[in-house]
Amino acid sequence: MKHIGKLILIALILVSSCKEQQTQPTKVSISKETLENAQPIEKTEPPHWWTGFKNQELQLLIKHPNVGDTETVEIFSDQVELKQTHKADSPNYLFLDLEIAENAQPEEFNIVFTLADGTEFIESYELKPREKKADEYIGFNSSDAIYLITPDRFANANPSNDSFDYLNETGIDRSDNYARHGGDIEGITNHLDYIKDLGFTAIWPCPLLTNDMPSSSYHGYAITDYYQVDPRFGTLHEYQTLGEELRKRGMKLVMDQVANHCGLGHWWMQDLPFKDWVNFQDNYLQNQSQWDNSKVITSNHVRTANQDIYASNTDKKLMSDGWFVSGMPDLNQRNPFMAKYLIQNSIWWIETLGLGGIRQDTYPYPDKDFMSAWAGAIMTEYPNFNIVGEEWSTNPLLIAYWQEGHDNHDGYKSNLPSTMDFAMQEQLVSGLKNPETWGTGLKEIYVALANDFSYANPQRIMAFPDNHDMSRIFTQLEGDITNTKMALSYLATIPRIFQMYYGTEILMDDFEKPGDHGLIRTDFPGGWEGDAVNAFTGENLEASKKDMQEFIKKLVNFRKSSEAIHTGKTMHFGPEDNTYLLARYNEDETVVHILNKNEEPFDLELDRFKELGLDGKTLKNVFTGETVTWTENLTLDKKGSYLFTTKL
Repeated sequence: MKHIGKLILIALILVSSCKEQQTQPTKVSISKETLENAQPIEKTEPPHWWTGFKNQELQLLIKHPNVGDTETVEIFSDQVELKQTHKADSPNYLFLDLEIAENAQPEEFNIVFTLADGTEFIESYELKPREKKADEYIGFNSSDAIYLITPDRFANANPSNDSFDYLNETGIDRSDNYARHGGDIEGITNHLDYIKDLGFTAIWPCPLLTNDMPSSSYHGYAITDYYQVDPRFGTLHEYQTLGEELRKRGMKLVMDQVANHCGLGHWWMQDLPFKDWVNFQDNYLQNQSQWDNSKVITSNHVRTANQDIYASNTDKKLMSDGWFVSGMPDLNQRNPFMAKYLIQNSIWWIETLGLGGIRQDTYPYPDKDFMSAWAGAIMTEYPNFNIVGEEWSTNPLLIAYWQEGHDNHDGYKSNLPSTMDFAMQEQLVSGLKNPETWGTGLKEIYVALANDFSYANPQRIMAFPDNHDMSRIFTQLEGDITNTKMALSYLATIPRIFQMYYGTEILMDDFEKPGDHGLIRTDFPGGWEGDAVNAFTGENLEASKKDMQEFIKKLVNFRKSSEAIHTGKTMHFGPEDNTYLLARYNEDETVVHILNKNEEPFDLELDRFKELGLDGKTLKNVFTGETVTWTENLTLDKKGSYLFTTKL
């Protein structure tokens, strides 16, 4: 009897599977009547795909009234096979599992959906040719310097796209730090030569996808359509043109993506496909009519719960499943359809824009097993690509946990090549501001770099002086220009990928209200017609700001040409006499970086640096062009940063 019971159970599973699969024979021709009478499908995502991937599987999200009642799905292609159909909890969704032939050629083909009453829907789908091979997608690396931009605040090249009546937030108001100001994609494209002349090899714009939210939508992190460029930033074609213009200049485009959450105004929030499409979905649906902040189950932001061996399940769940803020529903990546949706979306944008990397927002917040699968899927498809994840922690142990190759106590494999060095950022600012004592000052910076033993690959970590979510470095360093230069030169020299926020080169600040996000993301002067100051051309720009521009130009362009900085070995010496020396070197070049806190001229004795092998050699000062001979002493004329190279 037990065996009979098992057979009945197996039979029921097979029947259920057959109902779910609804696999249809391939057809390559479609009747004229169907073409003329079938209704077009409301939404299909991804909107198109490509041939030639390692993974030939593709899952389509179909959104249309009552499409879940479909009885038959027919694929009119001899290169694409329908493997399975999946009904959602909402009758207005259907998910199709397709398999694309390994040797498939680009084509357009039709998909026909037939309901029980004979009603037909049709989707014309395209498989495009790939513009380049997967291994030709080269991600950013330690040879790159990345320029971070808040697009709404950089440059407004096209005032005609500033506002659209059909979007929630209309109009621009440059006097309001939280309103839209009109910066756009074309404004970035028009100033790529300025960015390149500074020495940067890549740009990272904050998200450019549609944020149809009632307020503060300028920042881009509350996405309401994962396949649509926000029209206030421009068009998909303009986004693609930005990528093309960067590649013409030998530069890379890094896309800011958000897998953890969407915006509350996302189109699917009005008709969620599954009962578990977002986390704490029941709570949202029960309170939807009177939604307010008090009814949101938010994250506890205890990011250590991912690594903590003592963490409670309660803390783990709130960390991962709680909404980031009330306007950003937390996506449930444990739902397999959501997981595939997000992975395919990332690949779609890599191909569409020819990306040179992805920056993934709020990396520790989504389901961490999904993030491993997400990063793994991308890096498997694009072996030379790069992804950096935002882990806002000042603890190197937490940062190290997320990087590929780290030997984690729980066996977790992240597949993530790069993380962000918030630990170094904090210690650098502290070390420059604090007095020189036994354990403070330059020693703090030295120890921060000494912590590199924590990382599987320090050279692939991204270092930065500030970003769009924290006070400007000039503000953090209390308006001290010399300290600001010291911070920037150090970060550009250590074994890291270097990233800098727009406007740092002209000492942009948030002194008026430190830490205020709207103020941190101030308009770049000269980006709007009629601006009294134009930092792109230097018109009416203060002398101190011009001087910083020149400093950055010399620093970053030198970095661009220095293989010793890109891939060389590193040696540093414990701080003494208010100075800290670090060297990067290979067979062809030695780069020496010195942080000097002495206010008066100081003779640095060089005897303890003998193992660098520089005795008697001539070095050039990168900032002044002057040469010095490495003998017994090196005179440091004033407080500041010194950068020397043996390449004359």
